[in-house]
Amino acid sequence: MHVHGYLWAGEKAAFDKESVRRPPPSVPPAPTSPDEVQQRYREAVTAWKTTDIPPIETALWLLKPPRLIQGTWDEPKEAAEWLAERLTEHTPRPAALAASAAERLAQGGDVSLGFYLRGTSFLSVALVTCSPNRARPELGCPLRQPPSPHPLRPVPHRP
Repeated sequence: MHVHGYLWAGEKAAFDKESVRRPPPSVPPAPTSPDEVQQRYREAVTAWKTTDIPPIETALWLLKPPRLIQGTWDEPKEAAEWLAERLTEHTPRPAALAASAAERLAQGGDVSLGFYLRGTSFLSVALVTCSPNRARPELGCPLRQPPSPHPLRPVPHRP
């Protein structure tokens, strides 16, 4: 097992737009479906693979482009340390969250946290296990990177 880290910060209104946070359905809506349903489907098809907005389900990060991966770790503790650093940049309470994240990752679970920053800005940070993911074992790993030479400085993704 290894862990991929993802981070997104932006306007909460963008985060709340559910149509770009869900993968498109495998079957398009019927031509007689309401315009709103047709529009949501078109948005999902065009935006799903390109947007960096967090998916509605944490494990679905694994379906996103590998370029969105912020780091990859073989050890849950290292991933949790990265999480603590990211949280320290934005919120004053990272220690307890990082400790519980390491425990959850060690058990094969995912970690997804969200915080309001200032005004309507929002921060989303996720750590997603893969090979396999416990919640969605059918999802493949988007990328297998070598371990970072320094656990707090993840190996950058190279397309």
